[in-house]
This record gives sequence, structure tokens and C-alpha cells, in this order.
Amino acid sequence: MVIWVSTSGVMRFHSMPSAGGGIARLVSARMRELGIQLVPLLSRAGLTVEQIDNRNARLKVRSQIKFLELSAAASQDDFLGFHLARDFDLREIGLLYYVLASSESLADALHKVQRYSGIVNEGISLRFSERHETAIAFSYVGVERRSDRHQIEFWLTSLVRLCRQLTNRRLVPSQIRVMHNRAKTPAEFRSFLGCEIEFGSNVDEVVFPETVKHMPIGTADPHLNELLMTYCDEALAHRKQNRTNLRSIVENAIALLLPHGKARASEIARGLGMSHRTLARRLALEGLTFSGILDELKVNLAKGYLKDGSLPISQIAWLLGYREVSAWFRRVRCCSTGSGRLD
Repeated sequence: MVIWVSTSGVMRFHSMPSAGGGIARLVSARMRELGIQLVPLLSRAGLTVEQIDNRNARLKVRSQIKFLELSAAASQDDFLGFHLARDFDLREIGLLYYVLASSESLADALHKVQRYSGIVNEGISLRFSERHETAIAFSYVGVERRSDRHQIEFWLTSLVRLCRQLTNRRLVPSQIRVMHNRAKTPAEFRSFLGCEIEFGSNVDEVVFPETVKHMPIGTADPHLNELLMTYCDEALAHRKQNRTNLRSIVENAIALLLPHGKARASEIARGLGMSHRTLARRLALEGLTFSGILDELKVNLAKGYLKDGSLPISQIAWLLGYREVSAWFRRVRCCSTGSGRLD
């Protein structure tokens, strides 16, 4: 069985995708426990204490991701997303959790994860398929995948926990691959998840044995499940589906191709099903250029990789599309003196 998280899957379009804010509220509680001032972190992420304290308030997904990043730095917890997912009460997911818990089998529950995940977070799109291996795919929607670690590690860990709790079995993935980079699998991750993680992959995925999908759910209740699905359908109907700007889509596509030295406008346009000229025209309508997006993305990725501290310079250069470290240093020097772009 494969639970697959991919940033290159089928795109759905939203403007300013929002989330129920459950992750941000878990982070806030953790910061308060640690005695870390909350207001400055929230302010830098574009959030307020009032939004956090109001459980009915939806938050911008970008703000939640930023808040996670800032809080990880403030608490010196480089595994914050994993720790939150490992420790929280899964019932805090709310209505979606009870829909899953009242389903008949794990496969049935995963179909409903795909159908109703937007209630929890519009910035994540799930796709479920049953072929040789059962797969659930998460695509970042309207937000940049970039080098995000904490949110995706929260989702992956929560998903493994959900599968374990629903089946009342300590299911162990046979494989996990993620797009972001760490030097190696942290011992805590290995101990909890039960397997190694392949970092720097071209997908984010969790693989379980195929037979897992047939496992029954002990708390199945068909009548309750039907009733709860009615409420979920009503909630989805109220979620406004709008078209997002093109920038985040282009950035996600660039991030996939950068390490392979293929992050060119023509390649990106082809992957998005349009001509080079059409891509340039659509970006221009938003006041953007492909080269500008590429430059800014490289700078932001480089800052994140360097801040991480666990990646060697040679690997960072490769991840940014440079075949030689010396070439990267020349571009960094050019960029820092204002005499050129980081390209």
C-alpha cells in the first residue's frame, strides 16, 4: 500500500487557500508551554492571537507554514512538525476524524480522506488510487512546496498515526520518500515510523504493504458514517473554489527540476501544458517574469539549506542546479554585490 504525497500531481486552483488552523493552534500551545512569546511570531507570520484563540477562524495556509518555521527556530526544535504530529490527540482533527473512524475499512477511510481533506486544509489536495499498490497523493495547492519540512512531516506522521489508530495495529511503512532535504534519517523518526526516510526525492510518499488497505476498522458504524458524510458534503459546498495565481504553480515545477539542471522556462511551460510564449504572457499579467521567480526561489532555497546546517555545500549547489560549487559561489558573490542575479 502506498500513501503518496506529491507536489506534481493534479492541480486544483484556489486563491489564498485556507486551513482550519489546527496545526497553528498546536504550535501556539507548544510555544506557550515553553514560555516563548507568541505575539512576535504570529505577527511575522501575518497572524494574530485572536485568530489562534478563535477555533472557528480559518487561517491562510501560507501563514500557518511560516508560523511553523518561525516557531521551530524560536524553540530550537528542528523536528517540530514531527513532534506535534506524534503527540497530539487525533480527535482534534474534528469531523474528518470521526468520518474516518466510522468507515468500514482502511481503504474506505482513505477514499474519504481524499474527498474531504479540503475541510482541514485547502492547501493540500489528496488523490487516492488502487492499482498494484494503493496510493494517496497530496499536492500543494496555491502554496509553494519549496523546502518546507515541518508541515509535510506533520502530515506524513499524522497519516501513519491515523492508519495505526484506525486499524489498531502498529503499521510500519516499508518505504518513505520526501522531497525536502535532511542529511540522514533522524533517530526519532526511524524509531517512531519504523523505517528509513529517503530525503531529496522527487515525490513525498509513504509505502505500506499492500494488504494493509483491506484491514477493517474496529469502530466502523455505517449509519453514523452516512450522517457525518452529509455534514462533510455541506462543509465542502461552502468552501469557495477560486483560481490561484500562477506563481506558486511555477515555483513548485521549478523546485522539481532544479537539481537536474532542467529548470528552464521552456521545460516548465511544457510541463504545464502551454507554450513558452503563453507562460511568459500569463506571468506578465501578474507583473512577473520567469527569471525573476527563478532568482528569488534560488535565493530562498539557498538561505533555507544554509540555515539547516546539515547539508554539505556541494549538495546545496547541486540542489540549486549548479554542477560545480565554484559556479555557485561566483553567482552568490555577484548577487551580494548587486552586479548580477543568482542564476
